[in-house]
Amino acid sequence: MQAIQYIKSVPRYLIVRLLGKRWSWLYTSGASCIRLAEIAEPQLPTPDWVKIRTRLSGICGSDLATIMAKGSPYFSPFTSCPFVLGHEVVGEIAELGEEVEGYKVGDRIAIEPVLSCEIRGIEPACHQCRRGHFANCENITQGNISAGIQTGYCRDTGGGWSPYFLAHKSQIHRVPDTLSDENAVLLEPFACALHGVLKANLRDEDDVLVIGAGTVGLLTVAAIRAIGQQNRILIVAKYPHQRQLARELGADEILPSDKSLYTNFCHLTGAESYQPELGKPVLLGGVDVTFDCVASASTIDDALRFTRAQGRVMLVGMPAIPKNIDWTSVWYKELQVEGAYTYGLERYAGEEIRTFALGIRLLEEMGDKLVPLIGERFSLERYKQAIQAAMSTGKSGAVKTVFDLRS
Repeated sequence: MQAIQYIKSVPRYLIVRLLGKRWSWLYTSGASCIRLAEIAEPQLPTPDWVKIRTRLSGICGSDLATIMAKGSPYFSPFTSCPFVLGHEVVGEIAELGEEVEGYKVGDRIAIEPVLSCEIRGIEPACHQCRRGHFANCENITQGNISAGIQTGYCRDTGGGWSPYFLAHKSQIHRVPDTLSDENAVLLEPFACALHGVLKANLRDEDDVLVIGAGTVGLLTVAAIRAIGQQNRILIVAKYPHQRQLARELGADEILPSDKSLYTNFCHLTGAESYQPELGKPVLLGGVDVTFDCVASASTIDDALRFTRAQGRVMLVGMPAIPKNIDWTSVWYKELQVEGAYTYGLERYAGEEIRTFALGIRLLEEMGDKLVPLIGERFSLERYKQAIQAAMSTGKSGAVKTVFDLRS
């Protein structure tokens, strides 16, 4: 079968990293680390796994960071090459292991990609898995499968950018008939956003800022509204289609990401701006909680400045190697800065529930509200165009680019 595969090559990585900004076609060229390869169809490793036939699979920002060699090398020891990309997936069960109960061939499912102790056959579970922090598993290089933080970064599981891949029975979630494939393929990024929102523990009086109106930023707005919060939400959005979608999903105020950002922010929040001898303005006042859904050096620096004293900054986007961040705000304003990585167990409305299970419930309640985020669908054969489209959402007017393997 054909699959989009990532291979490990230091020379290719350096070519893309050093020259890709100038010649973006290099990201999908023969000099890159990705290729459309002919590989064997995966086989169940143990009786508690299933084989999944891919229907839709999204292109995530972390996938693009991997392809473009923009991400931090932090995760490189925790992957195994060559791997097939794709962790935002809705598919259907093609084959069941003998120990998988409650499902049948043909069931439509979404997968929770994290590869934790249970999935790896490790007992007793590690410190983090015992506490429900599966995404922080301390055994991601151990067990009966190769290293990998998630499906899509492990050579043994495969990934959604192929017709078939594998999942452990604990990873699969049945997709209700009320949810379309387009809704279901957004479950994984929605769960990421939902986890960040729940971790922020918003108070009714909190003013909220969301930096970035890509997939995660828009889904953060949607998640705040989906759990019933009525906080005033400001969002920084670069493109017109992002601003429109942000309003439709529940944002109250839109801030274009241009030179007027600080002026407009102060106007909307009542913050006072002061200009130091060097660098960006320093603010007194601001919002109570900031969700940075980009996590570049510039946006992290902005987030610290836009958040009022005693406030919280949630890093929901995946940082690269940020430089030139003035951390004085954290010290002076006694800010809480937290990361929000993927999902796990949540406390919500008095119950303990997996983020994915809650996400499915909330997506059902929202109906087709998120479907407009899905842009053009691509076949695997058109992977170069798909990746270029995902890198150019401002031009295309899309938010989420997906591979469609249903035909």
